[in-house]
Amino acid sequence: MADIKANRMFNNNKFKLGFFAANCSGGMAVTQLAERWDNSWENNLKMAQLADEAGLEFLLPIARWIGYGGATNFHGNVLETTTWAAALLAATRYISVFSTVHTSFNHPVVVAKQLATMDQIGQGRAGLNVVCGWNRPEYEALGGDLPYDHVSRYAYGQEWFDVIQKLWQEEKPFDWEGHYFKLKETYSLPHPLRKSVPIFNAAGSSEGREFAVRNADFLFTSAISLARSEQEIAGIKKQAANVIRRHPLDILTFSYVVCCPTRSEAEEYQHYYSQQHADWAAVDNIIRLMFENAESFPKDQLQLIRDRFSAGHGGFPLVGTPDDVADGIARLHQAGFSGSTLSFVNYAQDFPYFRDEVLPRLEARGLREPFRPDAAQRPGEAA
Repeated sequence: MADIKANRMFNNNKFKLGFFAANCSGGMAVTQLAERWDNSWENNLKMAQLADEAGLEFLLPIARWIGYGGATNFHGNVLETTTWAAALLAATRYISVFSTVHTSFNHPVVVAKQLATMDQIGQGRAGLNVVCGWNRPEYEALGGDLPYDHVSRYAYGQEWFDVIQKLWQEEKPFDWEGHYFKLKETYSLPHPLRKSVPIFNAAGSSEGREFAVRNADFLFTSAISLARSEQEIAGIKKQAANVIRRHPLDILTFSYVVCCPTRSEAEEYQHYYSQQHADWAAVDNIIRLMFENAESFPKDQLQLIRDRFSAGHGGFPLVGTPDDVADGIARLHQAGFSGSTLSFVNYAQDFPYFRDEVLPRLEARGLREPFRPDAAQRPGEAA
């Protein structure tokens, strides 16, 4: 069996990087600019291969079923995450590709087999991002309302995840008599190559963090104030220390990047796309829905970071010269984060400058090791 370190999510880089939301129209920038991200398959394939060749650790999609309205109907056009991930695993060599799965919309026996199939395709590079649900209009679009209160949604999600974990361990059929699932003579073959895959989970509420600490390898949380983040991360790590884990819990955040040769260029472009040409109706719909239904952001901060939502869906700003962006990443690391997602107004067009200018600076700071594909361990090989 391949060693778990063959998956790049478990490499030695002190700060891991991946792309977020490239499967969604607009990516993370809620802008009306014509050059905003077009989430066509052709563009996603180009994006994925650029990230793969640059040595980034992961690709993470958003599962979305209806858009946020406004002039652009932000996230109204979205590539489904499991088929997207399977296809990208077949078209890349090194990078880990995640599927984002809503527990309430997807049966665990089906998901277990889908993820195992992805892992076979990618030779051990599949990953699962578990979402226990928050967006009420999406539930209504699928024929129902949010089925449980916040606490119960996580109880449902825990049993859902427990079923998947057992399916990935058992060779023979078994019965499951739970509160939410009654399964008879169920099983799922093949298994993932390592009997599991890296698990992501975003958590803001106390229930969400308890779920992530128990089950996730990587916990996502927002970075609004780094002083606040430092305290939160210390608390999460203390909480995780009481849980038996296969390796320590890593805390990741999400960021948006505007990187230019001069700081004034970067700041002017950020203002141009995210203020002058923002889709403010969509921004306000996102904030309203999150305030009503989600716990991803502290509610006392949602309106205060409205500008960040137009620029990058509320992510941490990495704006300026390559040195400024590297400084920002270093500050995230100093606060306790082990990595971040990245988003750009246009991933395929904007990332090469980041790759050529920022990645070498991160290597010089000791936050990342140089990526040498020819010498890299092949996915699925033993360390």
